[in-house]
Amino acid sequence: MYDVIVVGGGAAGMFSAIVAARRGKRVLLMERNDRLGKKLRITGKGRCNVTNACSAEEVLQNIPKNNRFLYSAVTAFPPEKVMSFFEELGCPLKVERGNRVFPVSDSAQSVLDALGKALRQEKVEVHHCRVERLLLEDGNVTGVVAGGQEYHASGVILTTGGCSYPLTGSTGDGYEMAKACGHTIVEPVGSLVPMESVEDDCARMQGLSLRNVAVKLLNEKGKVVYKDFGELLFTHFGVSGPTVLSASAHMGKPGKYTLSVDLKPALEETKLDERILRDLDQYKNRAMINALTDLLPRTMIPVVLNRCGIPEELPANSLTKAQRRILLETVKGFRITIKGKRPVAEAIITSGGIKVSEVDPKTMASKLVGGLYFAGEILDCDAYTGGFNLQIAWSTANSAAQTI
Repeated sequence: MYDVIVVGGGAAGMFSAIVAARRGKRVLLMERNDRLGKKLRITGKGRCNVTNACSAEEVLQNIPKNNRFLYSAVTAFPPEKVMSFFEELGCPLKVERGNRVFPVSDSAQSVLDALGKALRQEKVEVHHCRVERLLLEDGNVTGVVAGGQEYHASGVILTTGGCSYPLTGSTGDGYEMAKACGHTIVEPVGSLVPMESVEDDCARMQGLSLRNVAVKLLNEKGKVVYKDFGELLFTHFGVSGPTVLSASAHMGKPGKYTLSVDLKPALEETKLDERILRDLDQYKNRAMINALTDLLPRTMIPVVLNRCGIPEELPANSLTKAQRRILLETVKGFRITIKGKRPVAEAIITSGGIKVSEVDPKTMASKLVGGLYFAGEILDCDAYTGGFNLQIAWSTANSAAQTI
């Protein structure tokens, strides 16, 4: 018999177990993998973007879906408290571009070591086994069944994540457990996921990373649904990188989307035209394929020239004013037709999950059955890149653990 059983040993699971144990509860943390925090190890390219050094209000502004639901949780446990928690456990942090917070070690292992230390300090019991179902009695959750054995508790926190990166254990088990209790599951789809392109141009530039570009996502009506500034990566299937991942969160409904990339956002059209003229004059005796090396990455030049209908071997001093205009427009608006998102299994996080109208926003308690709580990615809430999704995990885990 336990006071609290936490199902899922990821970020939200470990954190809720620690907070509940600090309240004097006897806590059992159950994880199907042979080690805790498997997905946490690969976040932020293995560096673990712990949170974002901003206010609670700014966190909410970076959560495009159901941010009102998260108001109480995020304001009760904002980024500053997350940072204090880890630093007090001997995991010093640093703030980088975009207020992204990382461990000074640049290793996710430092974050896991801090969480592991706290779990041991608070004497949280950890079992590595797969929970098969929840125990229900008279409209209340009274425990779980795992490995054919019953484990009883006054309350259960489901922190099983979404269904992205299934190799880390996020296979949607929690959705089925919640459905068995009567909860509605908003269909999970990939969010913060790379995009596939219609054109093969991206594959021709595979591996090319662009920095300091302006990105706009347009719907089929040509309306801008998202814009960003930062990095973009060309891949064999299309595009990825921070700007693309955040843009993907705005592809809510299936339809035709276009990504427009301004390759030179710091230059207005007149300034860019002057820049192109200078380059053409400097390299007037070169072919166009070699005359744009100061303006564009080398692997991108043939793609841009092909789009403009400009022969690669055309002498730079033979470029017409009309051709120069097309070149300028292409540089200011390099368009990529989006076929769709990559599979949800490749998404950084899942959009969809437990319908938030069925959950108390202050306590993360189920409104349908007693003794059941939720935290982390299992909830139908997702945010942009930059540490905001882990902030959701810490905040919702804190709310559930403080009240269970």
